[in-house]
Amino acid sequence: MKKLINSPADLVTESIAGLGAAFSDLIKVHFDPNFIIRADAPVRDKTAIISGGGSGHEPMHGGFVGRGMLDAACPGAVFSSPTPDQMLEATKAVDGGKGVLYIVKNYTGDILNFEMAADLARSEGIEVEAVMIDDDVAVKDSLYTAGRRGVGTTVLAEKICGAATEAGTSLSDVAELCRKVNASGRSMGMALTSCTVPHAGKPTFELPEDEMEIGVGIHGEPGRERTKLKTADEITKILLDPVLEDLPFKSGDQTLLFVNGMGGTPLLELFVVYRKAHRILTEKGIGVARSLVGPYMTSLEMAGTSITVLKLDDQLTRFWDAPVLTPAFRWGI
Repeated sequence: MKKLINSPADLVTESIAGLGAAFSDLIKVHFDPNFIIRADAPVRDKTAIISGGGSGHEPMHGGFVGRGMLDAACPGAVFSSPTPDQMLEATKAVDGGKGVLYIVKNYTGDILNFEMAADLARSEGIEVEAVMIDDDVAVKDSLYTAGRRGVGTTVLAEKICGAATEAGTSLSDVAELCRKVNASGRSMGMALTSCTVPHAGKPTFELPEDEMEIGVGIHGEPGRERTKLKTADEITKILLDPVLEDLPFKSGDQTLLFVNGMGGTPLLELFVVYRKAHRILTEKGIGVARSLVGPYMTSLEMAGTSITVLKLDDQLTRFWDAPVLTPAFRWGI
């Protein structure tokens, strides 16, 4: 195992300390328990949004904290859910008096711990709603979930809902908006290589040089099938076809096309995937009104990609375009 770390035990704490030092104008980092909040938190009379999950998926979620996106993020150990005490303390730190929305990816540990944190926060008089993201069409159940996994649509939901809260949207309305984003987005990913969890010290799974895993999860969970390596265009079609069929998307729809890197795939290759995905959508009469390309929801150093397609309307487009200023997202400021 070759990694730029000091010790596995200190990795997450040292990483978020570095994040906080690099973006001290945007965020503040709290230790013991670990969480990241926007520098001006709490923002009075604003619905707050918190998300979180295991570390190893950076820039999600800590890189999404700031104006126009998340008010706080709770990083767990690598590929492990944050604890209820992290979420509770983060909730108290960002509550501005209008309640707090939890955006939760559908992984068993995340669901249980966020539910416990919500109960604790409510007992202290803070109004909390939680919305689950479950957009992965690859498999119904996995090693980590009951039902579909929450993947790329999470990134889009955090941006869109964050913009809505900046505009003064109430807790109940932003929760409904988040459910709408989840219902309108579908994703599927693949891997060319495994990743290595520092505490494990060895690859999560073995993948021969001439094979790929279709439908892999962000923690290295098995996907739909393992098959021989194909060209980028063939891989793109394999991923995109089930995504488009599931909603289903149809001619005349306007969409946001998100091509995500898993951590070890260069932008040079991601844009090859985007090119083919854009072409497939266009040929089907599906418009690509907005785009996002890059490593936003990673799996350590895994080589691979995922494709997310979100059906847009005027409301979702407006909130996507709204100003945002975080370590990983910044436009319109």
